[in-house]
Amino acid sequence: MSTYDVAVIGSGPGGYVAAIRCAQLGMKTAIIEKYSTKGGTCLNVGCIPSKALLDSSHHYEDAVKHFEEHGIELTGDIKLNLEKMMERKASVVEQTTKGIDFLMDKNKIDSYQGVGSFEDKTHIKIEGEETVTIEAKHTIIATGSKPASLPFIDIDKERIITSTEALKLKEVPKNLVIIGGGVIGLELGQVYKRLGAEVTVVEYLDRIIPTMDKAQSKELTKVMKKQKVNFAVSHKVTSVENTGDEVVIKATDKKDKEVEFKGDYCLVSVGRKPFTDGLNAEAAGVKMNDRGQIEVDKHLKTSADNIYAIGDVVKGAMLAHKAEEEGVFVAETIAGQKPHIDYNLIPGVVYTWPEVASVGKTEEQLKEDKVEYKSGQFPMRALGRSRASGDIDGFVKILSDKETDEVLGVHIVGARAADLIAEAVTAMEFRASAEDIARMSHAHPTYSEAVKEAALAATEDRPLHT
Repeated sequence: MSTYDVAVIGSGPGGYVAAIRCAQLGMKTAIIEKYSTKGGTCLNVGCIPSKALLDSSHHYEDAVKHFEEHGIELTGDIKLNLEKMMERKASVVEQTTKGIDFLMDKNKIDSYQGVGSFEDKTHIKIEGEETVTIEAKHTIIATGSKPASLPFIDIDKERIITSTEALKLKEVPKNLVIIGGGVIGLELGQVYKRLGAEVTVVEYLDRIIPTMDKAQSKELTKVMKKQKVNFAVSHKVTSVENTGDEVVIKATDKKDKEVEFKGDYCLVSVGRKPFTDGLNAEAAGVKMNDRGQIEVDKHLKTSADNIYAIGDVVKGAMLAHKAEEEGVFVAETIAGQKPHIDYNLIPGVVYTWPEVASVGKTEEQLKEDKVEYKSGQFPMRALGRSRASGDIDGFVKILSDKETDEVLGVHIVGARAADLIAEAVTAMEFRASAEDIARMSHAHPTYSEAVKEAALAATEDRPLHT
């Protein structure tokens, strides 16, 4: 029987990063993955393939709608080859997952393919092509999540689909109805809208991306409506039925009136739930809560003293980069170090175009917590860089403490917001004031100048370019 200092169950961003950090710290490490490719949901059927399709569909839309204004004239019809677009996406995924194999080999991490289940707290049975048992002094559970649904919906994976199926459709839907106005639904909705689908988003709450700052919800709604995406907010879905070539969705609006939506495809995008099937956690003394999450303490240790859990199977935002931070945290904790994670400073991103990114407290949270604050906002359209690229939608909004000027939250809608938010995370990690950001030189012309201008607006309401 092979013995290890650490065994990691699951090879998504949390799991494989945890394994690498354990190996870097001198621990003999094994990683267990039930699928034939590593990378988990993110690399195989999540972050990476969706970004590939977002980029490809963006190029297509630019060619159809925007090339001419740049003086680029194409003769003949611009044709969509969905099969080729999907092939490119698959190629991106393959390259990325093979990169994980390379990293495992480089760091001398033993890989096992199969379902890992606990026999007790130090022994894991791996059932794959053959069954083996390994012994591990410590185990990190990183088994991730799967798409959630509603109790009355039968996901048939043909007409009524999850994000997994939406990433590999063989045709562009004529009418795509999306249940859920969160990150995944909006990103995939924008992909298929660009490719020619009619898209309707049905959201239970009164706004899309409801966990983000309300100003961001308002701006993204405005922009996506301009892109001809339909929204039905404050609608409670009551039934979803596949009638053959069509899906009929019934819902009640805020006046309790029944409304009907029809589409050839219905994407159910109502969040994700922890995945622990086959883990046999109880055999190791690992407790779960009533939401299916593994219970952990502040060190991410489970009820078993040698077993930790990270990522989507524990509480908190279901984000790949949150899982990565937790993977490093646990590896360093096992090694006897004293790492830290500030969960308030883990950014959230929506990869629509314009992108949406956020870190820290929203304005609604500050009001609820009765924190006195200042707000500075700067429109992207006032930037020379935005006008040059034609990306004039959006803004940067900075919230800072009224007394100390410490930055409490940064909320961005605009081109490359996903990259711009890193500046805000860095500033907040070092407890910068809005004035600190305002006094730093930002290259011209760049989108990042909007961060400086919003900081100037938050400091003394003195932006230079509005």
